Amino acid sequence: MAWYDGPMRSYGQYCALAKALDVVGDRWTLLVVRELLLRGPCRYTDLRHGLPGIATNLLVDRLRQLEHAGVVSREDAPPPVATGLFRLTSRGEQLEPVLHQLGRWGGPLLRERARDDAFRTHWLGLPARLHLKDHAPDRPPVAIELRTGDEPLVIETLEGTVRTRSGSAPNADAVLTGTPRLIVGVLTGKIDLAAARKAGLKYKGDPETLRRVQPRAVTRA
Repeated sequence: MAWYDGPMRSYGQYCALAKALDVVGDRWTLLVVRELLLRGPCRYTDLRHGLPGIATNLLVDRLRQLEHAGVVSREDAPPPVATGLFRLTSRGEQLEPVLHQLGRWGGPLLRERARDDAFRTHWLGLPARLHLKDHAPDRPPVAIELRTGDEPLVIETLEGTVRTRSGSAPNADAVLTGTPRLIVGVLTGKIDLAAARKAGLKYKGDPETLRRVQPRAVTRA
């Protein structure tokens, strides 16, 4: 049952784009979707951590609006969690390509980072899903661990696909340690590995592991 009965602001236009923006066009709304897309079902505290700067009452309001619109669902987790979990509905999951295209469009804006710009490592899951591909799906899966920001992130190949998860990989095939800009640049192939190392990136593992998932990678036999 929805827990929001308030009115939703509307552009009042009979246009599909305007109707979509009625639902997801408010400040923070798509970032809430980003968190649930990248991390799966989340507790309220998890969302707060992934949305630095959002006011408590505003996050509550956005979650209520998204549930009312059928984008997010809320359920009570069983013990020992015993708290509410928020997840994307199938309708909400349809926003994934929208976020990818916005991320692609915003990529060039990351050339400069303000000193007070917050960062969470799991946000790297968005460019990883957008740009990376397993170019050797017939080979054994590999795991690449990224160390930057607040917690490690693991990129894994699985049956020809690429997925990400928060945490570490004890037997990672490659480990990248450095700034978010360097790591994203290397992963997407925009910064050469040797140049990134000179700039401070630490890389452990076979470079072939990295080339396997980079855009336009050429995998050696």
